[in-house]
Amino acid sequence: MSATALPGRAVLTVSQLTERLRAVVEEQFPAVWVEGEISNFRVYGSGHAYFTLKDETSQVRGVLFRNRMRRIRFEPGDGQHVLAFGSLEVYAARGEYQLVVELLEPRGLGALQLAFEQLKTRLSAEGLFAESRKRPLPRFPRRIGIVTSPSGAAVRDILRIIGRRFDGLSIVIAPARVQGDGAAREIADGIADLNALGDVDVIIVGRGGGSLEDLWAFNEETVARAIAGSKIPIISAVGHEVDVTIADFVADVRAPTPSAAAELVVREKRALIDGLVDLRARLEHAMRRRFAREAERAASLAGRRVLTDPARPLRDFERRVDDALRRLQHAARATLRRAAHRLEIDTAGLRGGSPFTRLATGRQRLVHVEGRLHGGMSRTLVHSQHRLGTLVGRLDSLSPLAVLGRGYSLTLSAAGDVVRDAAHVGPGDAVEVLLARGSLDCRVERTKERDDRPQV
Repeated sequence: MSATALPGRAVLTVSQLTERLRAVVEEQFPAVWVEGEISNFRVYGSGHAYFTLKDETSQVRGVLFRNRMRRIRFEPGDGQHVLAFGSLEVYAARGEYQLVVELLEPRGLGALQLAFEQLKTRLSAEGLFAESRKRPLPRFPRRIGIVTSPSGAAVRDILRIIGRRFDGLSIVIAPARVQGDGAAREIADGIADLNALGDVDVIIVGRGGGSLEDLWAFNEETVARAIAGSKIPIISAVGHEVDVTIADFVADVRAPTPSAAAELVVREKRALIDGLVDLRARLEHAMRRRFAREAERAASLAGRRVLTDPARPLRDFERRVDDALRRLQHAARATLRRAAHRLEIDTAGLRGGSPFTRLATGRQRLVHVEGRLHGGMSRTLVHSQHRLGTLVGRLDSLSPLAVLGRGYSLTLSAAGDVVRDAAHVGPGDAVEVLLARGSLDCRVERTKERDDRPQV
């Protein structure tokens, strides 16, 4: 689209304005260092990283393309204060300018040192530095593996010391570069190759001294995980005593120098031989003392009565057999007596439970009860007769008939009631007079309240 010309006015399209700004910005800032704090750091599937650099009042967008990300030793993240080197570009699609970063360094702490601390923290959290996973070195290795540069001073020192201390050992060297691009991969491959051999007892991984940049291959995660995954114990021998690498933390044993690693992995043959000679002398002395003690014991045993009089144990056994036989006979007789006694008791019990015995006993009890019954009935009859006579006498004494027999009479009214008072009847009333023998039917002519007859 072309610009529309109006009298006294120059009009630009958005694209034209953006192109002019791009030319000015990219021409003025082809290379620039920018200091700021990282925020909104994101790595996309393409491998490119996008973020924002900011300070107290402003911010600028930044991009770190994938091929540049590989050169960054540390892991960028939000909140880090960094120095970014790159060029300013205008992104026409959004009308924004951004910093295309070529280099990124942490502010205050070096990039390598920061990367070292970040990897150390992460691997420590995974447990790769734990003492519990570290293995002891073999006491007498037969085959030693070395991962280092075949032309370096470290391998010459190691071979010289091993040959001096214990010549004749088998040594396998896995050549690898120990600094520069690709060194970490070669070191990890060398460890894997020695593990694949299967008959290597211990591995030394190391190199001579140098700067932090020179030793950086031993701070790579690739080497750390290769050491952690090794089935063979590994000694890390990197640099001088003051140099510390990630490999030192992961390895089973850290040696301050390659020479010290050689001394750790093999013992000095002369000292070993002297130790064996001393052990042999101590063993011979112990064996002589043992033989002397056994000879004294044999002499003592030879003088014992069991050997001078071998028949005595047999006599003792015969006496013990006789004693046991007597105890057995006594126990058998006692058992028989107890059995006979129980048999008598059981026989008596069976006899007592016999139907004939029970019938005879029942018959005796029946006769006894019958006699007691006759006696009781006779006594009861006599007692009853006596009581009956007594009662009859008492009844006779109380019977009105007996009173009538003494000359008295009993008067009954027409209603059959006993007349006890003259006031209970009146003249003309019919009454019945009971006598001792017979009765009289009478009629009352008159009544008197008291008996006026003279006393006899």
